[in-house]
Formats: sequence, structure tokens, C-alpha cells
Amino acid sequence: MVWFNPGLINAYYMVPAMIGIILQYLTTMLTATSIVRERERGTIEQLIVTPLRAWELVVGKLTPYVLIAFLNTIEVLTIGVIVFNVPINGSLALLLALTALFLVTTLGIGLLISTVANTQQEAMLTTMFTILPSIFLSGFFFPLAAMPVWLQIISYAIPLRYFLIIARGIVLKGVGLSALWPETLALAIFALVVMSAAVMRFRKSLD
Repeated sequence: MVWFNPGLINAYYMVPAMIGIILQYLTTMLTATSIVRERERGTIEQLIVTPLRAWELVVGKLTPYVLIAFLNTIEVLTIGVIVFNVPINGSLALLLALTALFLVTTLGIGLLISTVANTQQEAMLTTMFTILPSIFLSGFFFPLAAMPVWLQIISYAIPLRYFLIIARGIVLKGVGLSALWPETLALAIFALVVMSAAVMRFRKSLD
């Protein structure tokens, strides 16, 4: 990264990563707690008796959080450019498209948590247990290459790891999909597996 940030300006390195941290925390926490809150209040049962299918209910529940997440992404980028003078060297459209792919994973994690937790407190604690390892093992604070080998191996199971490489690659290096396809493929696999498992668990919890 020194090649693309010769002045060693910390904001250039941290601002793109903040997008991933904020999105994961926001979408996972909101999804998990809101669905559990509806279950606590008994309003989820009212939705069960409607003609809506499980996947339609999931889409309806998650859509507002997708919109909020994209607004936060644009907000972070705008503040980064205006306040910290962070240059966006790559394609903004590609960054937003791959952000959407990352969101599928984080929303799926939140949905999974909502099927396990019985109270909002449980949902929040479980969310924190998923976010804290992501922060420390994704390369947000420490370069992945500087970690012990066994921690580097564990980091491959952290979706945020791949998104941080994508965000920093697009913003700092200006690279395209041809250079980021391994991380994109990994995120796509995570998104498919996590969201599929979440929808199936959610359907069972409704039954």
C-alpha cells in the first residue's frame, strides 16, 4: 500500500476500511435486533398468517437496511473526499456493486442471528461476538501479512477481509474486477451460503 500512499497518510488507508466496518455493524445489528423485537412483541405472527412467502418476507424486511447501508456508504465516501481528501482512483460503480455483494453476506448474518437469539440483548451480544473477530482479523488494524500464519488462515473465514481488500484496491489502487476477482468470488460464495442458510433457518422459525 506504500506504493499507492507514498505520503503514508493514515486516512487514505482507514477511510475505505471504515465503509466495511460501518456496514457490517449497521446491517447485522439492525437486522438481528429488529426481527427479534418483532418476535418479542408478537407482530411477527401477524405476518405469518398473510399470503406472503418466506423469501418475500425476508426481502421486505431487509430492503430498508440495504437503502440505509448505501446511504452510509455514500456518506463515508463523501466525508472521506471532502474532509480527508481521500482520492477515489477506481470505479465508484464497481465499488457500489461489490458493496451490495458484501451486504448480502452481512444481512444474512444478521438474519441468522435473529433465528438463534430469543431477546434483543442476546441478538446484540451475538452480533458483537461476530463483529469483534472481524475487526481484528480482517486487516482493519493490522496488515494480514504481519499476522501469525494460524491467524491468517482463520482470517479466510472472515467476509470483511475480502471486502477491505476490494475497497482499498478500488479507492487507493484504482484496480478493476480483473484484479479483484478472487475476493469477489469469495464474497459471492459467502453471500450465497450465508443468505441461503439464513432464509432456511428463518423459514423454520416461522413454522
